[in-house]
Amino acid sequence: MRMIGQDSLKTASTLTVDGKDYRYFSLPEAAKSIGDISRLPYSLKVLLENVLRFEDGRSYTVTDAKSIAEWLVEGKSSKEVPFRPARILMQDFTGVPGVVDLAAMRDGIIQLGSDPRKVNPLVPVDLVIDHSVMVDVSGTPDALQKNVDIEFERNGERYEFLRWGQSAFSNFRVVPPGTGICHQVNLEYLAQVAWTNTDAGDVYVYPDSCYGTDSHTTMVNGLGVLGWGVGGIEAEAAMLGQPIAMLIPDVIGFRLTGKLREGVTATDLVLTVTQMLRKKGVVGKFVEFFGPGLGEMALADRATIANMAPEYGATCGFFPVDSVTIDYLHLSGRDEHRIRLVESYAKAQGMWRDATTPDPVFTDTLELDLSTVEPSLAGPKRPQDRVLLSGVAQGFEKDLAAGVMGVPGDQPNLRVPVAGANHDLGHGDVVIAAITSCTNTSNPYVLVAAGLVARKARAKGLMPKPWVKTSLAPGSQVVTDYLNKSGLSQDLDAIGFQTVGYGCTTCIGNSGPLDDHIVDAVEANKLVVSAVLSGNRNFEGRVHANVRANYLASPPLVVAYALAGTTRKDLTKEPIGTGSDGQPVFLKDIWPSTKEVQDTVHAVLTRQMFVERYADVFKGPAQWQAINVAADSDTYRWNSGSTYVQNPPYFEGMTMEPAPVSSIKGARIMAVLGDSITTDHISPAGNIRKVSPAGEYLLEHQVRQNDFNSYGARRGNHEVMMRGTFANIRIKNEMLKGVEGGMSKHFPSGDVMPIYDVAMRYKNEGVPLVVVGGKEYGTGSSRDWAAKGTFLLGVKAVITESFERIHRSNLVGMGVLPLVFKEGESRQTLGLTGEETVDIAGVEELSPRMMMDVTFTRPDGSTVKTQCMCRVDTADEVEYYKNGGILNYVLRGMAKAA
Repeated sequence: MRMIGQDSLKTASTLTVDGKDYRYFSLPEAAKSIGDISRLPYSLKVLLENVLRFEDGRSYTVTDAKSIAEWLVEGKSSKEVPFRPARILMQDFTGVPGVVDLAAMRDGIIQLGSDPRKVNPLVPVDLVIDHSVMVDVSGTPDALQKNVDIEFERNGERYEFLRWGQSAFSNFRVVPPGTGICHQVNLEYLAQVAWTNTDAGDVYVYPDSCYGTDSHTTMVNGLGVLGWGVGGIEAEAAMLGQPIAMLIPDVIGFRLTGKLREGVTATDLVLTVTQMLRKKGVVGKFVEFFGPGLGEMALADRATIANMAPEYGATCGFFPVDSVTIDYLHLSGRDEHRIRLVESYAKAQGMWRDATTPDPVFTDTLELDLSTVEPSLAGPKRPQDRVLLSGVAQGFEKDLAAGVMGVPGDQPNLRVPVAGANHDLGHGDVVIAAITSCTNTSNPYVLVAAGLVARKARAKGLMPKPWVKTSLAPGSQVVTDYLNKSGLSQDLDAIGFQTVGYGCTTCIGNSGPLDDHIVDAVEANKLVVSAVLSGNRNFEGRVHANVRANYLASPPLVVAYALAGTTRKDLTKEPIGTGSDGQPVFLKDIWPSTKEVQDTVHAVLTRQMFVERYADVFKGPAQWQAINVAADSDTYRWNSGSTYVQNPPYFEGMTMEPAPVSSIKGARIMAVLGDSITTDHISPAGNIRKVSPAGEYLLEHQVRQNDFNSYGARRGNHEVMMRGTFANIRIKNEMLKGVEGGMSKHFPSGDVMPIYDVAMRYKNEGVPLVVVGGKEYGTGSSRDWAAKGTFLLGVKAVITESFERIHRSNLVGMGVLPLVFKEGESRQTLGLTGEETVDIAGVEELSPRMMMDVTFTRPDGSTVKTQCMCRVDTADEVEYYKNGGILNYVLRGMAKAA
């Protein structure tokens, strides 16, 4: 902790709990100097405490604290403040490249003549391995064991590397495979709500806060822990002690009243909230929930809503600490002394909410009566596109006819035989039904509801249609415990929803293979088949390359759609199927009551389950324990033959002082992209196709196609990842009319090639590159490689109408300039075709948010001149850019430190 200076506002007070003294930096005491902050949003109180705790007159100042207090005047601010989280959370897809970068930094600091042991996380880091399991096997009793075996066989190199990192780096823990999804493990175990640290003999207590290298880190906000997703680049800087500057955000208050109606789930609620907040426009803002409805909402429901903050566009969706928080901490097995500390600290700091506390002041508010929420899904392409359950079939028909799914809709009733099967296949048939992802598997109410639907369906003699691939991927082993105790595991197993693994699976594209004959029928006839999953993401090409219509739904509806086998049936009116008695079975016949669900949850979910499951959380399965690594080296022994882990080139030729930056001249346009280009479009994700630059690379390195694994699993190898950047099968480069997939055109030759090949040709010619885009460029997850891949392809600037928050920051962190067209200007208004060359002036005088002169020169020599705002937003970001990126900046600083 920082020493208290003479002019400091922070006051170190003492809090005594169970006879133990804790030091803390008092907000009420600071308020005596900066004014009443009692109605400051709870989330901003966390930022204020952070400034007080680290205030040193340099990076954290009294002015920063006053700026947060002054936010109350207008409910907004143009000021920025630093923030340093209590800890970092990683999953393995994003965590592996983070650890790769740390290992590379150790090599880099040696190059600068300094000690590699200086490179260590300075704040606690937990990495949960949850993104590597794939649904290779499903619908069988041995699916879990077989998938685990395949996972370890596929990922041996990565897991050996992580075991090395666990022993080489201090302040770094790894939760092994097979434990659960990182966000659920965070909610159930890692998060403490009040964090503690010992300094100079005193024990300090402060708010738990978290940066995560996964956008759904926001789920922990349901527990009153402020946290959000950052790119791996930002996370690495934060773990190395760098405060991340942020504009003091607008805070949108979301008032909840009433209570959910019978038959309505938390998933229906979160899809409604997502749609409302997307319409409101909350990108880059905090959302904070308040109102009497909080008293009617279980912690699991809060977490479900908080989880989907990336889908509604907010930085976070925060729920203050209250009695519901305390009850959950007790249920989930937290230490009883820690629970009492959480309550005492929250009350001492004015961070406790109950029915008597006044509502905070917000930038703006909106309201939802929970009783008005209706059963819903979201799809077929975006999580914010909510559709009522009663309107799914009609919406599918409309989208199919309009060609929204990417294929002609002139044969809507086409059905084709499936080779080797006794059934046919048609548009709208559900080929994947997956209960998966942190959004819902953290919520026992919706999982028990799914089990009860399975039980009732089983009693009626219903089974999923034979073309449906069914799977259940619990978010933690506790889920299996309560499903087993209730007997619902048997019912889920009996209708094909056997547990396939503990991880994200289908939601991140690890849905595994479909039957070859199903794929053949889909591809040969351009069928628009469907997936229904209890996830949070359904962007194009994400779930499965052959599935164009993807719907997010509650776990019980996933089961219902598996039984119905199609999204072209109105489940509110039409029978799901025919029972063993020959009678039609409707959804209402197998849907459990709210009381049934609640009674079951309360009867089977116990504190002891959490205590026992998390007692040895870092031990892992036998395969993990059997991994042997050389732990005697401060630097990693890179294997040049590895196709999973390679030393990235970020620090090659690095010197202690950075070279001067210069303007961009004669750049070529690599891609012209439309609106809502997500990081799933940009970053490599999902399976690696044989006919692709990445596939060709692996084949050249003697990797069989069956062993390609996914892009996510190979994030530690930049050679694979740069070849998969902008390679999404659904991306449309407007330079090539009517072409779908990651292709571009080289000029002046006019050759059409994969984007990677075009970029490498330009690189060999010494030509810099620019990407042009539309609105909301960079939404979604998979963010670190969306920026890293862009950089490695030779892109110097990205010019769009607007950026998503994290992707913009990550571009700067990799030394790529993000530019925004002037209001009213776009690629269309300027008539850009992609054949132009681009000059960007003023880089040498870079300052935050400056206007830069941009000139587009057409092939005939005519020019279009305009000005774009450079979205290098802060003074710190200017330094990052001038250093060639944030990691280079940090590494130079560490090398210079004594």
